[in-house]
Amino acid sequence: MTIDIHAHVTADLEARLIVDQRAGIDLTVLLSTRVHPERARTLAEVRTEFAALQQVVSGTAVDPAAFRGPAEELRAALDAHPGRVLGMAAAPLSLDEPTLIEFVDEQLRHPAMVGIGELTPAPDAGHTIEPMVRLADDHGGIPVLAHGFAPNTADDLRAYAVLARRHPRVPIIIGAFGGLNSLLAVDLAKAHPNLHLDVSSALQAFVLRAAAAEIPAQLLFGSNTPYGVPAAALATLCATIEDEPVLTAILQDNPARLLGR
Repeated sequence: MTIDIHAHVTADLEARLIVDQRAGIDLTVLLSTRVHPERARTLAEVRTEFAALQQVVSGTAVDPAAFRGPAEELRAALDAHPGRVLGMAAAPLSLDEPTLIEFVDEQLRHPAMVGIGELTPAPDAGHTIEPMVRLADDHGGIPVLAHGFAPNTADDLRAYAVLARRHPRVPIIIGAFGGLNSLLAVDLAKAHPNLHLDVSSALQAFVLRAAAAEIPAQLLFGSNTPYGVPAAALATLCATIEDEPVLTAILQDNPARLLGR
């Protein structure tokens, strides 16, 4: 079973899941999103979507009501595709802590919810995800997926490592392979066994290959759809990792262990 640990709900989800399954991806972990760049057809539309994305990943505070629609969209996807998709609960970090915990707890009641993410703290504010790490610990140590690409900084990745040390029962996943800080992300994961990297958006094949040799049990296959194409991400990983047991671990064993599957 191949598991995509990092994908977002898209407008074409039903058709996409069929294509993904044909490519060999059997289970997809979906994250909610307020941005749908897959709908863009012109450069102007792409720019509009990316402007909205920059607001999301920069941790800009927005009306809490803006998260209700995406959360419902994810819940509908989980209900429509039982056994084919799992979900992670959205956590708008700009909410006050009691409201945030209530909002996330409500989502986690769905039986297909297996974690919390994708958390998008403001740059150099990685420490602000700690309430969600504590909540994950309270729920038995479910995974927490944090944005790892720009505008996240090297200090944000270090903050995630501090939280991993403080909460050893919680698997903390650095998304998008740590972006431009992938080497630092690998070093941090080597020092913290509950710190994991999803390999979506890995920029250099040689870094990915070296990471597979150093921390094979802490790498997770992800596509970051719609910013990546699942079949292409899968093909890249299979072409990069030559060690079959390591490849199986990244595609199947590691995510299955984290998800209790």
